[in-house]
Amino acid sequence: MRTTIPFALFAGLLALSGSPAYAQETTAVAQSEKSQNAAPATSAPSEGSPAAPASEQPSISSSVPALRDFKQALLDRGFNLQLNYTGEVFGNPTGGVRQSGIYENLLELAIDGDLQRIAGPTGASFHVNSYQVSGSGLSTCCVFNQLTISSIEARASTWLFEAWFEQKLFADMVSIRIGQLAADSEFFISDLDSFYLNATFGWPNILAADLPSSGPNYPLATPGVRLKITPNDQTTLLAAIFNGDPSGAGFTGLQEVLDPSGVNFRLRDPPLLIGEVQYKYNQDKNSAGLAGTAKLGAWYHFGKFNDQYYSTNGVSLANPSSSGVPLTHAGDYGVYGIINQMLWRLPGDDPRKGVGVFAFVSAAPSDRNAADFYVHGAINFMGLWDKRPDDAFGVAAAYSPVSPAVSALDAQSAYFARAALPIRNYEMALEVSYQAPILPGWLIQPDFQYIFHPRYGAIDPINPALGRIRDAAVFGLHTAIKF
Repeated sequence: MRTTIPFALFAGLLALSGSPAYAQETTAVAQSEKSQNAAPATSAPSEGSPAAPASEQPSISSSVPALRDFKQALLDRGFNLQLNYTGEVFGNPTGGVRQSGIYENLLELAIDGDLQRIAGPTGASFHVNSYQVSGSGLSTCCVFNQLTISSIEARASTWLFEAWFEQKLFADMVSIRIGQLAADSEFFISDLDSFYLNATFGWPNILAADLPSSGPNYPLATPGVRLKITPNDQTTLLAAIFNGDPSGAGFTGLQEVLDPSGVNFRLRDPPLLIGEVQYKYNQDKNSAGLAGTAKLGAWYHFGKFNDQYYSTNGVSLANPSSSGVPLTHAGDYGVYGIINQMLWRLPGDDPRKGVGVFAFVSAAPSDRNAADFYVHGAINFMGLWDKRPDDAFGVAAAYSPVSPAVSALDAQSAYFARAALPIRNYEMALEVSYQAPILPGWLIQPDFQYIFHPRYGAIDPINPALGRIRDAAVFGLHTAIKF
């Protein structure tokens, strides 16, 4: 039943495509979302430029006349049908809990509708997408790390992801979106980090660690409302309120078990607020300077959060005299900043081809959060080879330490147990990747990752005698096909 709506719409659109096409060019809405972690098979348009018209998005259908005509017939009626496939092979010949290889894949069905074309309302649109996830992820089965190796890794199931209605107002300066939303579609993202496969570059690990059910991100969206204001071409203001616990699992790690298909639609959990300010500069092809984007944001959760060290009677939770019940804090919050900056621009029309860097940094209170600091960054080389002008190469790293309260509690646990127990400290991921389009809408991407201190340096849960989980070298190959 969880896939009835998307596939019923697909069947209806198949019938609709037999009707004569409208003459005017389509303006169907292009969904602008990232994968990691959000919409893995659907890449966002470059920041600083409006979403490309649906008819201009790269699609394998452009190479197959029958598919091209079918998709164009839908576009002419205001529907943008996207059927996208992502497949990945990953293996860890060294490190982790066990050495093995996996194959995982994701099939996405998405429909964007321009309601002005379909039914007449000016500035109105809708979006629905669902996923079929198969296979098992390498982080879950073998490496046991926190910075998830793949942005499509999820419990094998059929998932409803986002389903929303959007209304644009005041000459598109203001837009309101309401429905089943994911925060990682518009917040916390960079136009440069979507290149990488590790999930932390789409939904930073500090958010996954500090928010109930890991927050509203792939594969679990949640009811919410988003306001977007664009007063000029350089500035964007984003604000949203989400249900604060997408699955109701809290911090148990069971979110994909308690909501195995993304249809819990919870409304009564304490809310999560997110706000972000974006400023873009030198985005035009005629700009004299180098293109860049700066973002500053903050979030606040209205729920109750357990202290990471103290019990209700004021002593360490590891102390035998502890009440065993953590001290409770009202609310939680965090701040973050993002910078994207081109260092060198390839001569030509595209200001985003050349060499670019990005960085993300975030902080949260250490007393109530497992992670109180996080940073990642990368350098990308885009379109530098004239024989392969759309290829890209990049190197990225992410550093995610545990909060001092967590490390202090581990030290207290070792002291009272009179044992040499590990003190968790940090996890770090290094990723090197090369992306090569084969045809419009089809790419392949060899990938290498090295995971330092899996699970922050915890003891191997399968073979405790081996000590800490060993650093892991991971090799992979990613392919994505977009219809």
